[in-house]
Amino acid sequence: MKRERATIHDIAKKLDITASTVSRALKDHPRISEATKKAVLKAAQTLNYQPNHIAAALRNGRSKIIGIIVPTADRSFFSSVVRGIEEIANASKYNVMICQSYDNYEKEVATVEALINARVDGIVASFAKGTENFDHFLKIKDKGIPLILFDRSNEDLEVSNVILDDYQGAYKAVTHLIKQGCKRIAHFTGIKKISIYRERYRGYREALQDNGLPFDESLVIGSNMQLEDGIESMKKLLSLPSPPDAVFSASDYSAMGAMQVLKERKLRIPEDVALVGFGNEPFTWFSEPQLTTVDQRSKEMGNAAAEIFFEQIGHGKKPFVPKKTVLKPELIIRKSSLKKG
Repeated sequence: MKRERATIHDIAKKLDITASTVSRALKDHPRISEATKKAVLKAAQTLNYQPNHIAAALRNGRSKIIGIIVPTADRSFFSSVVRGIEEIANASKYNVMICQSYDNYEKEVATVEALINARVDGIVASFAKGTENFDHFLKIKDKGIPLILFDRSNEDLEVSNVILDDYQGAYKAVTHLIKQGCKRIAHFTGIKKISIYRERYRGYREALQDNGLPFDESLVIGSNMQLEDGIESMKKLLSLPSPPDAVFSASDYSAMGAMQVLKERKLRIPEDVALVGFGNEPFTWFSEPQLTTVDQRSKEMGNAAAEIFFEQIGHGKKPFVPKKTVLKPELIIRKSSLKKG
């Protein structure tokens, strides 16, 4: 039989004191003696008392919880962003509630509703690939709950966002390949409706143009940017009459798929085909050769998002002008792209 949740009244009854005294003791009130505080804490532990955060939020107007929505927690990028948010949150005695949308619109809508019902003090989110209708995010705004978007954002929502300069990251990557002597540079891109992939594609195009190299549509392949997509995309490129001598992938995962195919075909990396990814995932350190990639500064992204949240709640009911933070990417040069050593 399931035990009912212990309350402060149960603690009060056990110690023969008032519920208000128990409440003040749990809040470390200076007017409560140390002996009483210790007795209350011991009784709370014995009874397995857990504070009701939602009830506390109703009383105090604050739950001290930040809701986080990520497409998936099994990518080091998103887990690192969460770590950055939690680092700042914990320093201010806040906790985080982490939810995954699994890149599914319906799941994302349900998650937003659940976080609103949980009375979180704010929501930090990166939306799902399938999200085209943003009414659920507008609902967060309408309820006066701070909303900060990161990585995948939508400026039409007019909320604070923290992003990487994806254009600059791509531009640096392609310029590096050109300096290494590459002439036919292919590009693996993602869903164009997502701004990060649009910006990386734009950086790729403009780097070619600024360096006097022609753009070839046949060298651009769109996909979901997974490992298996990189495998299929690389096979398509190698079947062309004039295959590429380099690939800039908007994802480390698809870059690794390309690397796998090149090795199977006995093609040398970078001598025959140079590779650059995007994301600086941990596995890029251990690939052979190590993968050149663009670091997304994920932990700093989480730090910045949390800092904006605390700045916004610090304004109270005063109007808060949404902030846009753009982080500068870093090109991590490794062996997979160094044709010239």
